[in-house]
Amino acid sequence: MSNTLTTAETNTLLSKLVALTHGGDEVSLEMKLLGLLSDFVGPINNHENAVAIYHLIHLEKQRFSRHTQQQHETNIQLTKAHQQAVMHCFTEGVVGLYQPANAPHLKLYPIKDFAEKVVSVVEITMPNQEAGSVDAKADTAIGMMLEIYQNFTKLMNDNECDTLTGLLNRKTFDSKINKIITQMRTVAKRKEDKSAQFYYLAIFDIDHFKRVNDNFGHLIGDEVLLMFSQLMKQSFRDSDPLFRFGGEEFVGVFGCNHVNDINTILERFRNKMAQFVFPQVGKVTVSAGYTEIQDFDNSSQLIDRADSALYFAKNHGRNQVACYEHLVATGELQVNKKEGDIELF
Repeated sequence: MSNTLTTAETNTLLSKLVALTHGGDEVSLEMKLLGLLSDFVGPINNHENAVAIYHLIHLEKQRFSRHTQQQHETNIQLTKAHQQAVMHCFTEGVVGLYQPANAPHLKLYPIKDFAEKVVSVVEITMPNQEAGSVDAKADTAIGMMLEIYQNFTKLMNDNECDTLTGLLNRKTFDSKINKIITQMRTVAKRKEDKSAQFYYLAIFDIDHFKRVNDNFGHLIGDEVLLMFSQLMKQSFRDSDPLFRFGGEEFVGVFGCNHVNDINTILERFRNKMAQFVFPQVGKVTVSAGYTEIQDFDNSSQLIDRADSALYFAKNHGRNQVACYEHLVATGELQVNKKEGDIELF
C-alpha cells in the first residue's frame, strides 16, 4: 500500500469508484468493490487475495462464506482466533484487527444496511508490520471507499425494500425471479452439473388479517405485519429472497437440494407462526401456496400457480400449506394455462 499514487493509478481508482455507483445486483457490486480495493491495496507479501468479503451463513454455528476476486467459498474453515475476530466484527459492528502468527495483519471492516445491521465484513491484508502502525492515510482512504460503498448500497436497498417490513418490495420481484430462471437455464445446459437446485415460489397470506385491523386498529395491524416479516427472516436463509407484495401478502423464493425439502421448510414456518403469540392480538395463523419454478416459466405464471394453491388452502380450512403441482396431480385443481393475460381453453 503505497503512500503515493501516480496520476494513472489515481485515475484508474477513481474510474472504478465511479463504476461502483453505476449499480447492479449485490454480487456484481461486491466484485466491483473487490476490484477497487485490490487495486488500491496491491499484492501484500505475495498474497494475491489481499481483499475478501465474508457473509454470515449460520449465526449459531458461526459459518461464513468468503468472496475474493478469484473464488467464492461457502462454509469455509477458519482458525478459532480468526473465526472469533470475524464474528466479533459481525456482532459488534466495529472495525477489528486479527494478527495471525508469522503472517500479515488482517483488518476487518463491517458493512451495514439501512437498519444498521452488519450484512458483510470486508477483510484486508495489511503490510507485515506491528499492529496499529498501518499507514494512516491509506487506512483513511480505505474507510472512505467502504463508506461510499455502504451508503450507495443503503440507497439501493432503500429503493428496493418495503418501508414497513424491510423485505424486498414488489417492483424488485421480476428482476430477482428472472435472474434465478436465467441461472437455471445456464445450469440446465450443463447436464453434467449435479449441483443444480430445485427452486420454488411460495405466497403467504395471514389468515383473517382484516379482523386484526377491525378489532385492534391499523397500528396494531402494522405491528403484526412487522413481526410476521421478522419471523420470516428468522426462519429462512439470507439467500432466500423474501418480498412483501402489499397488505398481508408475502412471497418467498427458495432453493432446495431435494424436491421434498420445500414442504418441510414451509410447514415448519407455518407451525412456528401458529405457536407465536402476538402482543395484544394473540395467535395468528398463515396459509401458503407454492409451486416449482421451471426454467421456461415467467413471473406471472409462477404467481398465478402459487396463488391458485394459496386460495385452495384458504378455502379448505386455512392454516395450511398447499402445493400447486400436487393439487393438479390429485385432480383437486386444473392446470392453469395462460399466455400473457389470455386464458386458453
